[in-house]
Amino acid sequence: MRITRVETFAVPPRWLFCRIETDDGLVGWGEPVVEGRAETVRTAVHELAGQFLLGADPLRIEDHWQVMTKGSFYRGGPVLSSAVAGLDQALWDLAGKFYGAPVHQLLGGPVREKVRAYCWAGGDEPAEIRDRVAEAVGAGFTAVKMNASGRTSRLPTVAELDGLAERAAAARDVLGPQRDFGIDLHGRYSVAGAVRALRVLEPYAPMFAEEPVLPEYTALLPRVVASSPVPVATGERLFSRTDVLPALQAGVAVVQPDLSHAGGISECRRIASLAETFDAAVAWHCPLGPLALAASLQLALCTPNFLIQEQSMGIHYNVGAELLDYVADRSVFRLDEGFFARPTAPGLGVEVDETAVRAADARGMDAWHNPVWRHPDGSFAEW
Repeated sequence: MRITRVETFAVPPRWLFCRIETDDGLVGWGEPVVEGRAETVRTAVHELAGQFLLGADPLRIEDHWQVMTKGSFYRGGPVLSSAVAGLDQALWDLAGKFYGAPVHQLLGGPVREKVRAYCWAGGDEPAEIRDRVAEAVGAGFTAVKMNASGRTSRLPTVAELDGLAERAAAARDVLGPQRDFGIDLHGRYSVAGAVRALRVLEPYAPMFAEEPVLPEYTALLPRVVASSPVPVATGERLFSRTDVLPALQAGVAVVQPDLSHAGGISECRRIASLAETFDAAVAWHCPLGPLALAASLQLALCTPNFLIQEQSMGIHYNVGAELLDYVADRSVFRLDEGFFARPTAPGLGVEVDETAVRAADARGMDAWHNPVWRHPDGSFAEW
């Protein structure tokens, strides 16, 4: 069996899918994308496929991963690691179909029967938080995630800290003591600002506070963690074990690699094992499409130190398409009281509506880019 074709599909709202086909007709799907850089990653996927995959045995997944990540002198970074990630997902999907088993069975079998998930609850205004959290509770979710703030000072003012407390209080008031919320600081604070903010959050007991500082300041995380009464999470902008290691050494409680960014199923499994040696949990980052979510669920099912799953149904990014629009059998992603059931179909466990994908790619999509914010003085502000 040999790989004969690799295709990519850019589809709304901001996703990129890849499809690997073999000479005996087996097909595997993956989701390689950097949000806002879909076309750049698309080029990288085809470069890697042409150099390393076409004509090769698709079942040599680990060897392909090693060669794709190390076969060039210049390595790593979000574009290349995301291209590898989607191809890796597709190879695992194809292998599962070849062996007639879901990916989590190929990785040792399930350690849980269902996967807890959270939904996005906004966060720009306390009133909005209250309404969105109430909707999530009504839909059966046991956890939500929200922004800590909108545009904010690197060293927050008293008024900005009061706003942070008001948001957290609104969420906790609706959730009560039995449910959880994560709060995303999005790297918007300096180290000193993050320390202040995390102390303000203590009375509201968030499940975790995410990205208190930018990933380029990972070396400064020990100060943040040591000062924080709240569990610290990070990792959506870290792309390998070596990137994640300093955060774990700093003492973070949760790491959040993205299976469409951090080298796919193969590397994220290793990151989870590394995190386990530091008594840290993993919570896969996934505000993306159905293939990224399917891959995340497969790995969540066989990862002992998995905590909770992000998913994008109804998220504000989904303009022009929703999570289930490219899925033939939507029941795979049915939520029951905030949990996904264990999928049993081979591979990633999701059947792609190929007709819908090809039609969406043919129509094209508007390029998505995150906003560029500025402080009142005109200087750049972190989004």
